[in-house]
Amino acid sequence: MEKCIIRLCYRKVIDINSTKPWDKFVFDDTYTEFLLQSQFYNQEKKYTSFSDIINHVPAAEKLHFLVSAAVIGYLQQLHGKVPDLLNSLGRLFLPFKNYRFELINSDTKDKTKHQVAINFFTNHLVWHDTINNQLLLSTPGNMENGEILTELFTLPPFVSIYSLKTPDQYGTTEQGKDLPG
Repeated sequence: MEKCIIRLCYRKVIDINSTKPWDKFVFDDTYTEFLLQSQFYNQEKKYTSFSDIINHVPAAEKLHFLVSAAVIGYLQQLHGKVPDLLNSLGRLFLPFKNYRFELINSDTKDKTKHQVAINFFTNHLVWHDTINNQLLLSTPGNMENGEILTELFTLPPFVSIYSLKTPDQYGTTEQGKDLPG
């Protein structure tokens, strides 16, 4: 297989059933922020559900952005590593800089209906090969003693290849040369 440059996207859905402490904090704080921000678009309190607010007040689409402010501090706690996704050694390894927050569902009267997603987009990775059900990946320029340092990773649910560059799009396939960072 020819080496390709890829970016992965991990869609992390957080709702009332989330059990990890980080997820629970994100759940609680985004719900509180939703209650606060939705008041502006629902001043007469006609609607309780997020979907009703969006359907009747088109400007309320901004709630995705406005509520996302509640997750900034939590994202900083991740130190640039995509949560939950482990390499074959059981370690977090996927670097990210970009994310997209999304309100999936919520209700001003029923916290159990609150559901959000955070889509994490990895930095560029070199996809060297697929071995059984695992991807052999490396970070461009990540070398030690002249050897490319790699990671084995099983593609789990809610992860997809977001973008792909083939060798003819980026030039040489030699590690660290002419590859986007």
